[in-house]
Amino acid sequence: MDTNSPARPVAVKALEVATRTRPSNYPEPYFSMMAGREKRTLGDLFGLSNFGVNLVRILPGGQSALRHWHTRQDEFVYVVSGRPILITDAGETQLEPGMCAGFKAGVADGHRVVNRTDEEVVYLEVGDRTPGDAATYPDDDIQANQIDGQWVFTHKDGSAFP
Repeated sequence: MDTNSPARPVAVKALEVATRTRPSNYPEPYFSMMAGREKRTLGDLFGLSNFGVNLVRILPGGQSALRHWHTRQDEFVYVVSGRPILITDAGETQLEPGMCAGFKAGVADGHRVVNRTDEEVVYLEVGDRTPGDAATYPDDDIQANQIDGQWVFTHKDGSAFP
């Protein structure tokens, strides 16, 4: 047993885990667009390093992210409650509890989840943590590169955000 590692819980009630303190990594003006989203980083709580698991809550009018796709990270979502809309290059798909969707790394099909209802949406979000990932945002002037495990955001021309 590694006595230097922090104590980890065996099991938790996911909805009782504290929400992430910073609601988004995006710079402004995109940061404010995530005001209706809360993430509970369940994978981090257990010290998972190969993949991340988030319990995401989207309030009415909120969204999961800017529409995006990853170069190296697979993503998967499973709807727990609510009726969000999945937006991809193919258009809009109505989701409901029990439905899931997956997004293969390297496939240039931007996706996001939006909540156009009067009720909150809750879903599980799972993604791998392959180093050197990048994200493309087809609808917005932003791009992301993972450098030394941190997301670095720039405009599409490579210039920095103020």
